[in-house]
Amino acid sequence: MKRVLIIAYYWPPNAGVGVYRWLKFVKYLPQFGWQPVVYTPANPELQALDEALMKDVPPEAEVIKGPITEPYAWYKRFTGRKADERLQTAFLKEDGSGSTWKENIANWLRSNFFIPDARIWWVKPSVKRLQLYLEQHPVDVIVTTGSPHSLHMIGRALKQRTGIPWVADFRDPWTNIDYYDQLKFTRWADAKQRRLEREVLTEADRVITVSWRWAEDLESLGAKHVEVITNGYDPEDLPRPPEPVDECWSLVHVGSITATRDVPELWKALAERVRDDAEFRARFVLRFVGGVDHGVIRSLESAGLMGHVERIGQVSHTAAIRHMQRARVLLLPVNDTPNVMGFLPAKVFEYLGVQRPILAVAPLGADIGKVLGDGHWLVQRGEMGPIHTTVQQLFDRDRTAATPAKRFERRELTGTLARLLDRIVAKDVTVMHRA
Repeated sequence: MKRVLIIAYYWPPNAGVGVYRWLKFVKYLPQFGWQPVVYTPANPELQALDEALMKDVPPEAEVIKGPITEPYAWYKRFTGRKADERLQTAFLKEDGSGSTWKENIANWLRSNFFIPDARIWWVKPSVKRLQLYLEQHPVDVIVTTGSPHSLHMIGRALKQRTGIPWVADFRDPWTNIDYYDQLKFTRWADAKQRRLEREVLTEADRVITVSWRWAEDLESLGAKHVEVITNGYDPEDLPRPPEPVDECWSLVHVGSITATRDVPELWKALAERVRDDAEFRARFVLRFVGGVDHGVIRSLESAGLMGHVERIGQVSHTAAIRHMQRARVLLLPVNDTPNVMGFLPAKVFEYLGVQRPILAVAPLGADIGKVLGDGHWLVQRGEMGPIHTTVQQLFDRDRTAATPAKRFERRELTGTLARLLDRIVAKDVTVMHRA
């Protein structure tokens, strides 16, 4: 069995959104002749805990853990936070408070002295540890997955020292990430970020990303061999039998909804339907499962919808899927940011897997339109007429969505990854066809 070293910051029981992509690849890689060796921090900053995720780690997988030093303990002390407080998703503010002067200073220091990110202190000890490991336990390919993009620094150094082929997986953009301009980089720090990004893109044997438009963006930055392997859904994660659909007409968003995902036009359309339609008013529930930015709450209050809002908060992965199955319609507002055309949130594939209708708010021509099949709706921001019409159609034509494409199942996607790894070992540099 061939061996692949996967360097990943997010790993169970950490339940952040970044864990699922490579956890599922690791789950299925042995079925395609690859033994995964995972290197991950022993003591990472946790977003959430979900011990149930450990069941997806196959017996063939080897997991190596190395201690990591992160600046978050200092950050919490400096900003007056509790030591056990979990930091929120980037630019998600649930409490409505503005940033304090201490937070502004800490964030400026993080942006300009921890480059490319706060995990930079993990690079040198990891390279040393893994170089010793590889001398005794060779692998055929090295994979790094970012963000955090510091991990690509580990892969780059290991390739330089060992000659082992290296794949850089971009789950998220680097300098094209939607909040990059909010990080307050100095000119020097911005130049260093862009130089490191360019070195990774040009020196990796392959670059993988999750959407077609982001692949084009990476190529424009210098990458030469970019493959697209999207995220997906695992049929084994879907509760059987499925949860019964809500009696009420529930519009459900699962996951964090940040300020860039606010859709005031939709809230206004829903509020007008509540005002004008007694049946809709009696049955309508807008449910948020996960964090909700305070700016979104203010927008909902302004529209007069808070009487119809349910907030569930953070739940386990299994519970999140149960909420998806119960929904009459699943809400998917795509970030209103410059990289929106390639933004494919990981949850869209689980939305597809539960076969409930999806209401996506995104530009026409965005990559998300490529994955939505029959029984789903896409509307653009600012177009009140189509939004009104779509809300009416969704309420009047309650139905199950079409069966999702098999190519988005996690096992199928892992097969694509395994074939890519096989080609790398065979020194085949052709790029797979992008569907």
